Order: sequence, then structure tokens, then C-alpha cells
Amino acid sequence: MTTADLLLQQVINGLSLGAMYALLALGFTLVYGILELINFSHFNVFMLGSFVGLWTLQAMGISGQSVVLYGLPLVGVLLVAFAVVMLFSGVLGVVIERISLRPLRNVKGPAAMITTIGVSYILFNIILLVVGADSKNFPNPLPAVNFAIGGAVLRLRELLIWAVSLLLMATLYVFVQRSRLGKAMRATAQDAEAARMMGVEVDRVIVTAFFLGSALAGAGGLIFGLYYNFTSFIIGFTAGLRAFTAAVLGGIGNIPGAMVGGVLIGLIEAMGGQFIAVEWTDVIIFSILVLVLVFKPAGLFGTLVPNKS
Repeated sequence: MTTADLLLQQVINGLSLGAMYALLALGFTLVYGILELINFSHFNVFMLGSFVGLWTLQAMGISGQSVVLYGLPLVGVLLVAFAVVMLFSGVLGVVIERISLRPLRNVKGPAAMITTIGVSYILFNIILLVVGADSKNFPNPLPAVNFAIGGAVLRLRELLIWAVSLLLMATLYVFVQRSRLGKAMRATAQDAEAARMMGVEVDRVIVTAFFLGSALAGAGGLIFGLYYNFTSFIIGFTAGLRAFTAAVLGGIGNIPGAMVGGVLIGLIEAMGGQFIAVEWTDVIIFSILVLVLVFKPAGLFGTLVPNKS
């Protein structure tokens, strides 16, 4: 394989990773844009989503590689899996907000953020106790279809990841920009008190942000399982930190920025692992996080605004 082929292959891999990170980064961005809160429980909502996807596929009788079940074609199987995972993850996000964060909404300081860390560890340890520390093989309903592009290989799973991620991100963007509730979310992000005085139901907006962000994290978790063919209780930590870096890089609170940041982090991870060394990947990614926070804290597409509090 020539250098050009290696480069193309890593671009394909990086775009797949980036799509997954972008979905996860959008959850950080939605919540931060409205509450100025870093929701660290988001890490393990992603992880739990991958396990719900695993159990959903198993419940449909899929183990190993199978493309048809009970008359359902591949598209039907995937639609059911994504619907179940996103609904479960979205409801989980709402429950987290309602039980652990809403009582702290008017408490100044880091109490709410620290609470999300505690919730994250609760989810982490529940899965560890229920399924154990071993990695679990992920059912793969996708046929082994490959397309040769020069010396690089594009698999059907990459095409699926790109299509699903683009569809979800485009739907979210249109929802936020065009829908009545999306406009309420943007108004609340700019000034919650002014939005409340204009009749916006701020509590409803916050619940919507948690539902949508968590649903996207769940979809990212299912994509992780389909892409790597395994899941584990630990995947939320590594993927979550990269997605958080992507959100900061793009400009946390900025939806297009989260998308672009996710793709950039995915490409950096793929290129760094191939052309430098896998051991240096984390050094490169988190050095970028430090540099962005020091020299451009608003990120690539964000703007510095006064603190809402």
C-alpha cells in the first residue's frame, strides 16, 4: 500500500471516528449552551447506549453476522435498534436532569458539575456489576461488503456510520434553527431570564436539551459497537474525553462547531496512530485541548460572551 493509499485509508477511518465523536460532542454542546454546565454523566450515557444496543440486537435474535430476522430486512433491524437506544438514552438523560440536577439549578459554584461526575460513576459501576469487566462481543447485522478505492478499503459499516451521523446532525440542526422549540432553545441559550419573561418554558427547553443530547450519545454508543464489534464498561471514558475535546475545539455551545470538532479529532486520532504512534495519540489530542483552552478558549467557531450568572 502506497503512502497515498495509507493516507486515504486513515481519512476513511478518521471520518468514521469523527462522526461518532461529533454525535457525543453535540450532547455536551446542547447542555452547556443552555446551562453553562459540563455534563460528565454524558460519558456513560454513551457507554450505556452501546449496551442497550447490544441487548436490543440480541433480543431480535442477532448474534454474529445476520442480515434478516423475522422478515425484517437490514434497514428494519437497524431502525429498531437506533429507535430503542435513542429513546432509552434520551429518557435516561431526562431522569438525570430531573432527579440530580434540577434541585441544584440555582446553586452557584461547581455543585451541579460535581453531581454529574457522581452520576457518571453510578452508571459506570452499575454496568460493571451487572455485566462484569470483560469486553462483550457486539452482534453485527451488516453484510461484509467492501469497496476498493485505489489501495484503500471502504466498508459498508463506514457508509452506514456516515449516513446515520449526517442524518442525525442535519435533523438536529434543522430542528434548532427552524422549529418553535428550537428557537426557544436558542433564546434560552442567549438569556434564560429574558426568554422566561417572553413566555418561553425554560424547564421544557432544558429537558429537551438533555433528551436530545443523551439520545445522540446513545446513537453514538450503538455506532461504536457496530464499528468496533465490541463494547465494554470503560468505553465511555476514552470516547467521552475525545468528544469533550471536540466540543471545546469547535467552540462548546456551538452546534456546527461540535460537528467540525468531532471530525477533526477523529482525523487527528487516525492520522496520529498511523503516521506517528498509537501511544502518542492521547498526547496529541489532549495537547490540542490545552492549547485551545489557553490561546482560544472560545474554540474555532465560538465567541466569548459574558458569564450568564
